[in-house]
Amino acid sequence: MACAVIIELLGKVPGRPVRYTVANAAALEKGCLVQMETPRTIIATAADNDPFAGIAAAEKVTLDGQTSIACYTHGIFDITNDAAATILIGERVSIKGANDIAKVAAADRLFSNVGIALEAGAINEVIAVLVGSGF
Repeated sequence: MACAVIIELLGKVPGRPVRYTVANAAALEKGCLVQMETPRTIIATAADNDPFAGIAAAEKVTLDGQTSIACYTHGIFDITNDAAATILIGERVSIKGANDIAKVAAADRLFSNVGIALEAGAINEVIAVLVGSGF
């Protein structure tokens, strides 16, 4: 699926970037939803309930020697709804797969929460999400 697209970065330091460790062999697109793999080390999201860490602020090319990357943790981003149901305005959304979100379900873990839907969206529709909204 497509990566998140920045609509607006929020905060005194725009986007409130956090720097994480990333494997030299990893490849990430700018805007990729990332998860924690080990302490302060990130990889791309891949499955339901992955522990959300942020949104990649830059591209990471395989074997480029780079072993750290900044990830945005606060802003408004366009993200794809890959759920089997419509997301309504104001619903919390969580990781459902590779760069995909869905409304939070009872079985979802808190660490997989991404943010709050700022608009409604049907299946496979891109919606604006407020990321880093105080949870």
